Order: sequence, then C-alpha cells, then structure tokens
Amino acid sequence: MTPSFIAAILESRIFFVFARIVLTFVFWGAALGKIADYPGALAEMAHFGLNPPAVWAPLVIVTLLVGAVLVIVNRFAWLGCGILAAFTLLTIPIAHPFWTMQGLQAIIEFHFVCEHITVIGALMMAAILCHREAPARARLRAPLRTV
Repeated sequence: MTPSFIAAILESRIFFVFARIVLTFVFWGAALGKIADYPGALAEMAHFGLNPPAVWAPLVIVTLLVGAVLVIVNRFAWLGCGILAAFTLLTIPIAHPFWTMQGLQAIIEFHFVCEHITVIGALMMAAILCHREAPARARLRAPLRTV
C-alpha cells in the first residue's frame, strides 16, 4: 500500500508537470546549450559527420525543443515522446558506435547506449501516462450535467 502522502504527490497534477519537465531536461537543456554555443553546435555536427552542419544544427535544436515542449505541455505528448525517442535511438549509431571501438572507449560508449535505451523506456512510460491523463483532463473540463 502506498502511504497517503506519497499517493497525494503521485496524484498531483503539478508533480506530473514537474516530472515531465525533469524527464525532458536532457533534451531542452541540450537545445538551449546548442543555442547558447551555436559555433560549438556546428562543430559537434561536423564531428559526427552531419554535413552540412548549418542544416543539421537547427534541425537538432528544433527537434529537441519541439519534442520536449509537446511532452511538457501534455499536448500530443505521444508525438513528443516519439520524436525524442527516435532522436535518442538515432544518436546511438551516430555518436556511440561502441561496436566499432576497442577497450575502455567501447565500454564507456556501451554504457551510454544502455542509458539511451533507458531514456527511451522512460519516454514510453511518459507516453502511456500522458495518454491516461487525457480522459481525466477531459472530465475536469466537461460541463456539469444536471439530471
């Protein structure tokens, strides 16, 4: 049985918003970092072979921001989760190809891949929870019916 004070937190709409903000931090934080250091973002794209960097950097920034915002505001959250999960999955062969490496570097990159897979699972859970929240939100907005 869940203690009542924990249940109250878990049932709080504010906590659900906070959880979505925290879950997406890695994405919107990265996007804001790329905006703040745009030359660094261009260098990062070039480093990973995404050419021309001037095309890829804005696409990455928009992808990260749009996906995160959709999840945070819980509107088309399934799409935001899907965008962020697909992005995360695509970073594995581009940025973390551990199977092409040797020794310690391969082990480090493998652990990054494991973390990426975990983030994808968390996004799947978020999509499920956001989907389940929609009927509850609709009930709150529905006008009261008189009998």
